[in-house]
Amino acid sequence: MNQGIAITGMGMISAIGNNVAENYASLIAGKSGISKITKIKTVHENEIMVGEVAATNEELEQQLNLKPNTYSRTPILGILAAREALQQAGITDISSYRTGLISGTTVGGMDKAEQYFYDYFERDTHWAHINGLHAGDSTQKIAEAIGLEKSFVTTISTACSSAANAIMLGARMIKSGELERVVVGGSDCLSKFTINGFKTLMILSDTYNSPFDEDRKGLNLGEAAAFLVLESDDIVAKENRKVLGYVKGYGNANDAFHQTASSENGDGAVLAMEKAFKVAGLAPAAIDYVNAHGTATPNNDLSEGRALQRVFGENVPDFSSTKAYTGHTLAVAAGVEAIYSILALQHNVVYPNLNFKTPMKEFNLVPQTELKKKEIKTVLSNSFGFGGNCSTLIFSKEA
Repeated sequence: MNQGIAITGMGMISAIGNNVAENYASLIAGKSGISKITKIKTVHENEIMVGEVAATNEELEQQLNLKPNTYSRTPILGILAAREALQQAGITDISSYRTGLISGTTVGGMDKAEQYFYDYFERDTHWAHINGLHAGDSTQKIAEAIGLEKSFVTTISTACSSAANAIMLGARMIKSGELERVVVGGSDCLSKFTINGFKTLMILSDTYNSPFDEDRKGLNLGEAAAFLVLESDDIVAKENRKVLGYVKGYGNANDAFHQTASSENGDGAVLAMEKAFKVAGLAPAAIDYVNAHGTATPNNDLSEGRALQRVFGENVPDFSSTKAYTGHTLAVAAGVEAIYSILALQHNVVYPNLNFKTPMKEFNLVPQTELKKKEIKTVLSNSFGFGGNCSTLIFSKEA
């Protein structure tokens, strides 16, 4: 039987909460964070709905004691989440063990780079924001803020499966002995670039997204940051850590079907889930809850639904998508949903799939629509990205 990797800390900020506790309270209350755009000036502000973090950059900068207008929103959110995760883990000296940071992002510093784009050839006043465009810059800023600038630091950008792959890589590095502790997850903010890009793809909704519903209209973009602390068994024993849960299994595959669409039969998703089961040493019957990718787009929900049926047959476990709460937070979605999965394990709950009314005509799959209390020992979480990059994580209460 596979030994899982211990999770000892979690931190996050999203449209439904400024920390893990607030996020959980919103999940239990069925409180969505989806609203009209208020923080970005765009011609689409009255056409779509998004999941915005409530605080402004200025408010977050004051909270972190940062100089005004020095960081883009992505690392600001990431620093908040990473610090919360380290605090919960009880880590006061981050250099006491071989520690790394693996962060997923798609936007990077895009929000500030686009703000000062037209100044690019005129003046160099905001050159730091132009240089901060790339994804790795955001990760480095987070690393510096938590004291890891001279450690193993890397960025994963595999679209919407980025944070899942960050968690998977972190677990593998601990298993291999390369690192003893890894901070894993991701951070992404909203920007005009992503709004315009997804608008062009015609998959944004002008109302509240409704995963797995026959009448779903598309996704709501969101912003968030979420990080988990993974630690080796040796650290857990030496430091007497409280273990929140375990990364039990993981799998990554590519269905090589289309640049932005998943295959209609969910080939990549099936392969990712099968790999995760193999790593975990578990059978599908062991899963008590599936936190689905569930973007509420016509393509994803059809593809993922068929994949679930192929893997679980007639016995698909309780499942729901939590993107109706937060919106689709792109690279960090799997980090957000990893924390939600661990919270489900801790509190023995299945979250409701908000806004669901009508089953899809292609199959008779109905997500959990009300908060459900049940014994949960194992949770499977799916994350599928553009380019066909499909990842599955399995979390458990026991190693």
